[in-house]
Amino acid sequence: MTRRLLSLLTCTLLGAASALPAQVSIGNIKHEYQRLNNCGPVTVGMALSRWGGTLNQYDIAPSMKSGGGDVNVSPDELADFARGQGMAAHLARGGTPLMLRRLLAAGFPVIVETWFVTPDSGGMGHYRLLTGYDDAKGKFSALDSYMGPLGLTYADLDELWRSFGRTFLVIAPKERSAALEKALGYHADSQMSGRAVLRVSLAEAGKKNDAVAWLNVGQAKLNLGDSRGAARAFDAAFAAQPDAKLDPTRPARTVGGLPWRTLWYSFGPLEAYTRTARHDDVLRLTNAVLRDIPAHEEMYYWRGRALAGLGQTAKAGAAYREALRLRPGYAAAKMELNRL
Repeated sequence: MTRRLLSLLTCTLLGAASALPAQVSIGNIKHEYQRLNNCGPVTVGMALSRWGGTLNQYDIAPSMKSGGGDVNVSPDELADFARGQGMAAHLARGGTPLMLRRLLAAGFPVIVETWFVTPDSGGMGHYRLLTGYDDAKGKFSALDSYMGPLGLTYADLDELWRSFGRTFLVIAPKERSAALEKALGYHADSQMSGRAVLRVSLAEAGKKNDAVAWLNVGQAKLNLGDSRGAARAFDAAFAAQPDAKLDPTRPARTVGGLPWRTLWYSFGPLEAYTRTARHDDVLRLTNAVLRDIPAHEEMYYWRGRALAGLGQTAKAGAAYREALRLRPGYAAAKMELNRL
C-alpha cells in the first residue's frame, strides 16, 4: 500500500470517527443466560433476535454441539449457523474499536470473541454481543450470556479481544449487506484487512513481546500464506513467559507461554505446523488437549492430518472418523477422510 493511500485511509477513518454519534444503544435484542459451555449458541441466538429471530440455546445447541463434552463452538460454526438461517454473516480478524463503533452506529450488533477469567475456572474463550457504546464513559455495552448486561471500557474490551486476534462476527439480513459493507470500510476487503492485521500484530509483538502478540503474528502470517513465518511466530508464542492474569488456574504440567486452554479455541499453530511437516509437534499438542477434553473434534481432525502426513493412513482414518462421530457435519474431516 502506498504512502499516499495510507494517508488517504487515515483521513477517511478520522473523518468517519468524527461523524459518529457520541452514544449508541441498539434495542430489541433478547438477552439469555447460558447453560454450561453454551455461550456460542446463546450469543448467536441473541444476535439473531435483533432481526426478529426467536431461537434460544435449546433450539440452537443440538445442531451446533456434539454434546456436553463439546467445549468449543468456533466462530466459523456460528457464522455457518447464521447463514443457514438465511442471514448474511461477516467473520474476520483484526477489528478495531473504531470499526466496532461504526458498525454499532449503523445498527449492527457485533459478536466478539474474547478471553474471560473466572475465579473458579480460570481463563477461557467467551463470546459477547456488543450492542452500543458511550464515548463520554469510554465504554461499550454488551450482552454477556454468563454475566448479563454489562459495560466494558474501550481499553478493557480491546485487551480481552486481543487474545483472539480481535475476531468479530456481524450477522444481518441479506438486504442489509450493502449497508454492512459500508460500515465495515476497509475491513470488508480481506486482503487489505489481512495486511493491516499483520502490521498491528507485529507492532504489538515488538512492544509487548508476549505470547498473545506472537500468537496473533502467527495467525496473521498464516492467513497471508506465509506458513514458515507463521510457525516461527507460534514458536515464539509458546516460548514466551506465561501471563498469570490470563491463566490463574494453569496446571503445573502445562508447557509454554500460551494459556493452557488456548488450543481449545485457536488452531493456527496446528495448521502452521501441519503445513511445514512438523507432524510430531501436532501430535504432541493435540495429545495434551485430548487429555483434558476427550471429545474435542478439531483435535481429532488435526491428529488425522498429522498421521496422514506421517504415512499412518489407518490411524489417520480412525482419527477422522472420530471427528465425524463427534460432529457428523464436519466437512473438513469428511473431505480428508475421502482423500485417504
